[in-house]
Amino acid sequence: MDSLYIVVPAYNESENIEALVNDWYPIIESHDGVGESRLVIVNDGSRDDTYEKLLELAKTRPLLTPLTKPNGGHGPTLIYGYKYAIDKGADYIFQTDSDRQTLPSEFESFWKRRKKYDAVIGKRIKREDGRNRAFVEKTLCFILRMIFRVALPDANAPYRLMKRELLNKYIVRFEDDYNLPNVMLTTFFAAYHENFVFLPITFRPRQGGKNSINVKKIVAIGMKAVGDFWRFKAEIDRDRMTKLPV
Repeated sequence: MDSLYIVVPAYNESENIEALVNDWYPIIESHDGVGESRLVIVNDGSRDDTYEKLLELAKTRPLLTPLTKPNGGHGPTLIYGYKYAIDKGADYIFQTDSDRQTLPSEFESFWKRRKKYDAVIGKRIKREDGRNRAFVEKTLCFILRMIFRVALPDANAPYRLMKRELLNKYIVRFEDDYNLPNVMLTTFFAAYHENFVFLPITFRPRQGGKNSINVKKIVAIGMKAVGDFWRFKAEIDRDRMTKLPV
């Protein structure tokens, strides 16, 4: 049976964390035939008792693995969790966020496509977390189209299932502190014509707690990322010109 690691970054989610575990733990249980699947929640240096609650919850949930690290932001925490899952030999790695905006009930439609595609990525048709964030995502996709010549309906959706081999192929291109790994993973998949597909997902408002990042911070991260985008574009162009395997 294929092993599954669900990777979730968490920061100051004391109010949400038990409900999050209750949401996703049944999913990991139902896909664990040989005791090798895990729900991995990576605490990003929370200032509240998120990690302590995770340790308590793990006492009665053997497939829950709480990890903790110094605060570094959402992107570096994703990279940390992805590398952990790869190192542990997960066959498939699924990522979602800790604010409970996504639905576990939509996971099976992704899982059923794992043999046909190397990655299945969520597409937020309707965002219920505000017009500002929807505008930022549309702007981001426009920038990616201008720089990389890729048409993406959603670059950064926190709902994605990936084969370990595909993720490992591209994650080596990121420094550990890179802020937008999901954005660039989606872009790489498109630019290199990987075998992946988008599926529509529900995207609710945050279900509890407080956002640790606002639109102003998102825009600042995006502006900083443009330089990285051009660097990655140069790498892609170089690969295309030399026809080197990636």
